Amino acid sequence: MFKLAVALSLVAAPAFAAGLDITVAGQANGTIHVDLFEDTAPQHVAQIEAIASEGGYDGVVFHRVIEGFMAQTGDVEFGKAGGDLSSAGMGGSERPNVSAEFSNELSFDRGVVGMARSQDPNSANSQFFIMFAPGPFLNGQYTIVGQVTEGMDVVDQIKLGDGPNGSVTGEPDVMTKVVVAE
Repeated sequence: MFKLAVALSLVAAPAFAAGLDITVAGQANGTIHVDLFEDTAPQHVAQIEAIASEGGYDGVVFHRVIEGFMAQTGDVEFGKAGGDLSSAGMGGSERPNVSAEFSNELSFDRGVVGMARSQDPNSANSQFFIMFAPGPFLNGQYTIVGQVTEGMDVVDQIKLGDGPNGSVTGEPDVMTKVVVAE
């Protein structure tokens, strides 16, 4: 009977969610842990995990940071630290774009991670953003891929943009290492 109860409890237990550990350097220093929502946005999560596993996010800057709104990063094409960042925010990865996976059950609250895109809802690729504060006007417009569960104090310290549309000037903060975590 005990073995049956243990077996049933293992079957009923929720699966461990995959996540990201993002090490940040610059004005902000530390690690941000993001739980990824595989059930809500499986295509987007697979894309993020693949890019992270390949090391694509390592050395990518936070190129657009708007106080009271969000911090955006993930441009693996034009957003590498130490390079010409004049086009940061306009690129993606070599992978194909991902179609929208909007959720009616989730809301863009503080710490939520969403996928950036162009005007086309099906153009998300590699860029993502972390919310500083709730932004319900984004609900149903952008795909939610995860939630910061540790390190919001690090997110809050990310260097704010002072250029057009929140672009970061000078030395932006950088994701030095991004790894897929269990």
